[in-house]
Amino acid sequence: MAIANFSLAKRLHAGETVFSGWCGLPYPIVAETLARDGFSAVTIESQHGLWDVGGILQGVAAVHQGGAAPIVRVPLNDFALVSRALDFGAEGVIAPMINTAADARAFVAAAKFPPMGERSWGPHRAMTLGGVPDMATYLREANDNVITLAMIETRTALQNFEAIIGTPGIDGFFLGPSDLSIALSEGKNVDPLSKEVDTHLDTMIAGAQKAKKIPGAYCHSAERAAALAKRGVKFLAVSSDLAMLRAGAAAALKTLKG
Repeated sequence: MAIANFSLAKRLHAGETVFSGWCGLPYPIVAETLARDGFSAVTIESQHGLWDVGGILQGVAAVHQGGAAPIVRVPLNDFALVSRALDFGAEGVIAPMINTAADARAFVAAAKFPPMGERSWGPHRAMTLGGVPDMATYLREANDNVITLAMIETRTALQNFEAIIGTPGIDGFFLGPSDLSIALSEGKNVDPLSKEVDTHLDTMIAGAQKAKKIPGAYCHSAERAAALAKRGVKFLAVSSDLAMLRAGAAAALKTLKG
């Protein structure tokens, strides 16, 4: 069964391709605008973005209000924020630098209720936003209706990919292409579109499909997202609010200057 007002897990488990806005600016109205303007999901970026915990609480609600599914990328090793984001009503969590099966299990422990994980009880805001009438229903449905995406960004993660993606409670992977390119070049270059990154991505897509898990990736542009969708990636974060703002400003200035 599904949580009434949650859409992300239902879409992804049905095999749909989900494009997500990416929101690093700490303003709920920006996240809501991305939702209202057509993204079916919006990721609140609290690893490198400017969101604090109070902002995440408001941002998650704003995305729901805009008609989209809110996702939160938490900071490195901040598994406490995983459960808080879900309590706030996030429908998914992206966790960076999941390098080992132990990392994956720690992520699951924070995100999933027993017997799969160790998430503690407190989803009062999530129940309100999800339209869940009682505690028993949320407890029964939550594990299947919140998505956990493990970020693959290092050589170690590549070596342990099969164990990570096979961890019970991990719903899919999320490629961090810039950090992976840095790792693969031994810190000599940052190139999210490098052939080496692309080769590993194809291997990960195949591995996720074999394990019946969700392939995901960050994409610097809509063109890149469209291309990866054709290759089987199902969850795609597209550009960022700041990049879109800069591109819009540059286009306007170009027009004004003739």
